[in-house]
Amino acid sequence: MAATKKRPVRQEYIHGNTARVLEPVRKRDGQRQKIHHKTVSNTVRRNREKALRMDLPYLLLLTVAAFCVLSICVNYLQVQSSISSRLSHIEFLEQQVEQMKVENDAKQIRINASIDLDHIYKVATEELGMVYANPEQVLLYDKTESEYVRQYEDIPEQ
Repeated sequence: MAATKKRPVRQEYIHGNTARVLEPVRKRDGQRQKIHHKTVSNTVRRNREKALRMDLPYLLLLTVAAFCVLSICVNYLQVQSSISSRLSHIEFLEQQVEQMKVENDAKQIRINASIDLDHIYKVATEELGMVYANPEQVLLYDKTESEYVRQYEDIPEQ
């Protein structure tokens, strides 16, 4: 067998999105292939340099934008703090309402327990002379116009 020469491996480096060859690619017959490099025009180069410079108007605009963003963030934090303090105050008031409801229920139970219905019946019948109504004294009527009865409205006769 004949000894074969190993070809040197081409090394390529990637810059951005294009791959560049460090050495020109050689054809099999040993001639160099021409590599065309695009020259960057002067206007493109000037525009790039201009974009990289920071001049006074750009710096002022950047400062104003940073100040606006900072003030918006501070305002946002103040609003968040106000909302959280109001929510905690609402929770405190809700706890007070619940406590008052419990106290009112307990007082209502004590009031109902202190009322003696037998004593009321005895006073009403014996001292005041009150009696239960007879069935012919009770008048029932249906009102279809509305769901409630007005106090001073005339009662229809049967």
